[in-house]
Amino acid sequence: MKKRNLPFLILLLFSLNTVISFGQKKEQKPNIVLIMGDDIGFSDIGAYGGEIETPNIDRLAHGGLRFKTFYNMAKCAATRSSMLTGLYTGGNGAVHIANLAKKAGYTTLMSGKEHFNNWVPKYCRAENAFDKSLHFWATTEYFVPPSGQYSKPFYLGTKKLNPSEIEHEISPLYKTDFITDYALNWLDESFKKEDKPFFLYLPYHAAHYPLQARPEDIKKYRGKYKKGWDKLRAERYKKMQKLGVVSKDLKLSPPENNLNTKRGPLVKEYTDYYPWENLSEEKKDSLDLEMAVYAAIVDRMDQNIGRVLDKLEKEGKLENTLVLFLNDNGSCPFYTNRVKDVEPGPANSYWSLRTTWANLGNTPFRQFKQAGHEGGSHTPFIAHWPNKIKPNTITDQVAHIVDIAPTFLDVLGIEYPKSINGHTTIPLHGSSLLPIFKGKERKEPDYFISGIRNYRMFRSGDFKIVQMNGSKWELYNIKKDPTELVNLAKTNPNKVKELANSYASSPMGFHKNKK
Repeated sequence: MKKRNLPFLILLLFSLNTVISFGQKKEQKPNIVLIMGDDIGFSDIGAYGGEIETPNIDRLAHGGLRFKTFYNMAKCAATRSSMLTGLYTGGNGAVHIANLAKKAGYTTLMSGKEHFNNWVPKYCRAENAFDKSLHFWATTEYFVPPSGQYSKPFYLGTKKLNPSEIEHEISPLYKTDFITDYALNWLDESFKKEDKPFFLYLPYHAAHYPLQARPEDIKKYRGKYKKGWDKLRAERYKKMQKLGVVSKDLKLSPPENNLNTKRGPLVKEYTDYYPWENLSEEKKDSLDLEMAVYAAIVDRMDQNIGRVLDKLEKEGKLENTLVLFLNDNGSCPFYTNRVKDVEPGPANSYWSLRTTWANLGNTPFRQFKQAGHEGGSHTPFIAHWPNKIKPNTITDQVAHIVDIAPTFLDVLGIEYPKSINGHTTIPLHGSSLLPIFKGKERKEPDYFISGIRNYRMFRSGDFKIVQMNGSKWELYNIKKDPTELVNLAKTNPNKVKELANSYASSPMGFHKNKK
């Protein structure tokens, strides 16, 4: 080679390297938005069969992936504890997913409900885990100032807020709205100040009791429920089959007539099933109002989810954002009415949904919140991620909320930390959902657990054992009998024993689960 050609070759190689570098621009880390509803049944959302108007959640579903079978822990605190740490149970050494996001260089934001089991360390509380947080513990009323003695305070980080200090766009103050107001304001600040990805956690309180909603939202649904729970349940069942969120050979469970708790005054008219057609027109109108308020609460949550999606789209962020939506457990039928002479809806009412309406929400399954039966433990789960997840897809693969933390690790592209706050970290109990998001098969976990103590379920492979109020284990072939109509415990005691032994040696086994 002649020496005079060498400078030319060096220049050529430099130019090619520059072109390649620009062509291989490093992929940006995705933003993550995790949205949780509260005490909402499997079929209440439009994309899962409901007649409640949820166009924004439906937009996520039709533009993303729906799971047919996704398990929660069947109770508010238990679900949040397991979802945010990736553990069925734990203690010091648990890692909040917000800590994972921080480690990956994310801005972390939370606005909404906080509720944990006792085993969750204090360093996992919102004020310690997130850069910014508006949070409240468990139940508060929707209208603020609160209507009475059942309210809980709101906190901005560590600061306790007086109602007059809560920033809001619409009066009177309504919790679902101002939860979103804070989130949107923080997103604005994040977009202006720094070019960092963000993790936004939005655990709405909707549609937990009390049944309180804005009048204009209630008006949309008034009269729509006078056809009654029997006809509506049949309609939802058919729509679910048509949508493909349940199989066409699935059998609808019969109306439930037993409540899965000993708590509170059990009012027969409130907790038992009775045919709609036997009721007076006056009673039907009263019951229509009850369900209309519940629908209005869900509708308002969806409107606010729409505000978040619109903001992300306007700012050009939605294309690079993974949005996840789920609920903490099935619909709730517990009797909690404390103001009996006030109808559902306004700020001074404290009604809760009755068993018959909750049974509609949990179509086509049996039982309710707290129970390990599918009605309590089976949640909608939607994943929306443009250009990563194929639109309008539905998966048969089974998953659980403990899978969310390992999914975060995959999406964030980081390793699970070896220690936190001076404690050796507890290994995660789930496995990543990223293969499913990509349209692939993942190895199904060895087992899934849900339900609270004495209502626990343990599922492994095709079979599932479940308790009711500490009674003997029931056994179901959950693949063939997803609505749990045929108890196989007496005919297959060996399988019961096998699964019970596996459960006892799991993280939630009897000898480890004293609370």
